[in-house]
Amino acid sequence: MLRSLTPAVLGLILANVVIFLFEQVVPASVILRFALWPLGPQFRLWQLVTYAFLHATWWHIFGNMFGLFVFAPALERYWGPRRFLLYYFVCVIAAAITEIAVLHATGNHEPTIGASGGVFGVLLAFAMLFPRAQLLLLLPPIPLPAWLFVSLYGLVELFFGITGTEPGIGHFAHLGGMLGGAIMMLYWRSRAGRGGWRGRPR
Repeated sequence: MLRSLTPAVLGLILANVVIFLFEQVVPASVILRFALWPLGPQFRLWQLVTYAFLHATWWHIFGNMFGLFVFAPALERYWGPRRFLLYYFVCVIAAAITEIAVLHATGNHEPTIGASGGVFGVLLAFAMLFPRAQLLLLLPPIPLPAWLFVSLYGLVELFFGITGTEPGIGHFAHLGGMLGGAIMMLYWRSRAGRGGWRGRPR
């Protein structure tokens, strides 16, 4: 199974798992310093990245790492590890900025953790690069092309965010990750149209 993982994706998964195990030892200290806090006395600039390596539960980290395991290797093979990591962290930061804006607008003062913003950016890129790849839904078990699956997933997240369904989940952070990924992809494609790319970037 590990043979299907690419180096950068494997590094991300291992880093998340190791940090999650460390969280179990000193959870309060880690959350206070490295979770993404709203703008205020507890906010630090590094939290725009570090929050994406923290997770609340085993199910939380499993879901995010499973998403990386399934979708991210194809992106790393296509782009190479450096461009993939650049893309991933742009999505992470875009998700953080979006979540901070939403927290400020709603007056919410709870911290945010999790790699979901980066993972949603990965989903967006996968759908843009491999739109006809077939993805199988679990309930119901219906195959959908990647572009349709990710589009529907994004609309569901938007609905949940606007209606307040499933409180405690950063739906707008997920959408922010997708937005950051879309901007990055469109920027790269515009450069390719001007001759900025020669073959697949590495």
